[in-house]
Amino acid sequence: MKPTVKQSGRLSWGKRACVAFVLCAMTTMSLAAQTFTTLFSFDGMNGDGPTDGLIQATNGDLYGTTGAGGANPGFFGGGGGTIFRIAPSGTLTTLYSFCSLSGCTDGFGPNGELIQATNGYLYGITMYGGAGDDCSDTLSCGTVFKMTSSGTLTTLYSFCSESNCPDGAEPFDGLVQPPNGEFYGTTYAGGAYGYGSVFEITPSGTRTTLYSFCSQGQPCKDGFGPSAGLVRAANGDLYGTTSYDGANGNGGTVFKITPSGTLTTLYSFCSQAGCTDGLSPYARLVEATNGDLYGTTVFGGTNVLGTVFKITPSGTLTTLYSFCSQASCADGYYPYAELVQATDGNLYGTTEYGGANKQGTVFRITPSGTLTTLYSFCSESGCTDGGSPFGGLVQDTSGVLYGTTELGGASVTCYQGCGTIFRLSVGLGPFVETQTPSGSVGTAVKILGTGLTGATSVTFSGASAAFTVVSPSEIKTAVPAGATTGTVKVGTPSGTLSSNGPFRVLP
Repeated sequence: MKPTVKQSGRLSWGKRACVAFVLCAMTTMSLAAQTFTTLFSFDGMNGDGPTDGLIQATNGDLYGTTGAGGANPGFFGGGGGTIFRIAPSGTLTTLYSFCSLSGCTDGFGPNGELIQATNGYLYGITMYGGAGDDCSDTLSCGTVFKMTSSGTLTTLYSFCSESNCPDGAEPFDGLVQPPNGEFYGTTYAGGAYGYGSVFEITPSGTRTTLYSFCSQGQPCKDGFGPSAGLVRAANGDLYGTTSYDGANGNGGTVFKITPSGTLTTLYSFCSQAGCTDGLSPYARLVEATNGDLYGTTVFGGTNVLGTVFKITPSGTLTTLYSFCSQASCADGYYPYAELVQATDGNLYGTTEYGGANKQGTVFRITPSGTLTTLYSFCSESGCTDGGSPFGGLVQDTSGVLYGTTELGGASVTCYQGCGTIFRLSVGLGPFVETQTPSGSVGTAVKILGTGLTGATSVTFSGASAAFTVVSPSEIKTAVPAGATTGTVKVGTPSGTLSSNGPFRVLP
């Protein structure tokens, strides 16, 4: 039996109707040592309802998706969704509108963050559509796609291509690419038992189901309905969450799975009375520099409105914060999005609702659990600064945080607004980032940064490496002999830039 799809802000197609074109507006607000800027307001034709975070590609631009809107009406109307590119200055280009093919065989409702693979392509998923043979009645199939940075899209796989969807259905979140070069992801439904799966897919589109949830019979003690993607930890294992079931009923789980498919349930939520440890983790985990994993639950906690937690790779969980702990929920509630660890060591995230204006917040939380609300959306008349941030944040190599809101913005063509892209500067400086976080000596590595023209040196934990400056935002190099796990540094005319995390040198 297939689980019912959770109706949430993430399913933004059909949620609002967009009918006209309005130019975006840019607004700026300074808040004591930080600056919030609305970079872009969607208008329906160029997308509607961005529900996920952005990524920074090697060309220095940011890429993302909208769950609805675009040039094509979509299967249910309201648009099939888009993929877009936005420059840090705010110039947006719509690269692809889904439902470009008859029957939406190219998919619709793109979801989850994109990923730029080592081959330079962007990879992502759609929740719906595709050419699967067994999805004509529900359309709840979905696809995996790749796209060039300029917008040429290729569908790699359509889920529900097998009878009764044992290959999975409805991928909710994006992919991860470990050093072995393959991609790994989850489907919310489908699989051998209809309750979701973990899959592997090659860059060319060969898919393998690694695990099907509810394999132990009902109730699903191993969980079901993985809404989040996976994260690869330093130990080489993949970690993820399920939104439902587990050992304590309907609380959800944290699990680890090896690249070969051996799954271990590490924690079942609602292990405490009243689910004070959290309920329904919806977002993917993030591995912090201290080696622990951090995440959020949408519900549960001491106030029943969501939590931030940390969990060790072996499964010891600590609830760090329960939302709505302040009067009138000024600290926000319903944290649907994943966290990001910025270069100051703190974690940053969003809540979909609450805050000073009830339309969501951006927050910072220390690894030990001290939370500060940085911004409350709908601070401007008409919510032109956006509302209901459903996706997470990304820190680009200039040090600035970027994100999206599903609602609000300057456009009046969508009910409650078509959504925005925003920038939040909290005073953090520039850095460099290795596109892959690990590799052995001789492994090719791309370094992403800002102002790399004229770079004079590249070192891996002190070992000098030969390099080529490809552009102001990209350097190509290789792990040098003598390198050990540690910081990558790039010397530039403006100073030395350090990596935002250690590069792990493999045997």
